[in-house]
Amino acid sequence: MSISASEFSTPIRVRYSEIDGQKIVFNSRYLEYADVVINEFWRWTGIDDLGPEWTEAEFNVVRAELNYSRPFRYDDLIDGRAHVARIGNSSMTMRVELYHSGTGALHTMVDVTSVQLDLATRRPLAISPRVRARLETLMAPVTADN
Repeated sequence: MSISASEFSTPIRVRYSEIDGQKIVFNSRYLEYADVVINEFWRWTGIDDLGPEWTEAEFNVVRAELNYSRPFRYDDLIDGRAHVARIGNSSMTMRVELYHSGTGALHTMVDVTSVQLDLATRRPLAISPRVRARLETLMAPVTADN
């Protein structure tokens, strides 16, 4: 079965505990949302079928960049989308887009860069050719907006 990263989305409902005194989602929560979306993305891809090459790989976040367009509010339903945006020698960047489910408006974009590490040495470890080939299939199609 062939899948396209552009087919993936997952819902998140804004809970009361996630808003701040301004009655909008508190800024740190957007990284939590990105984490949820990325975890659901990996589950959706079925990439665990690569076995230990993937399931035992250790990726550590080294950079996260958030770009806010507009806030989410209590009880908003978020449509979280993700894809692999870039693959380096030992790193990859995931792009997470958080849309308002009701309006379809993009509210926040999050880029999360992780590096695969050898845990014994704490040094970067090259992504294997098999994993790289699968990650390349999970990149979004290039459009004028990318």
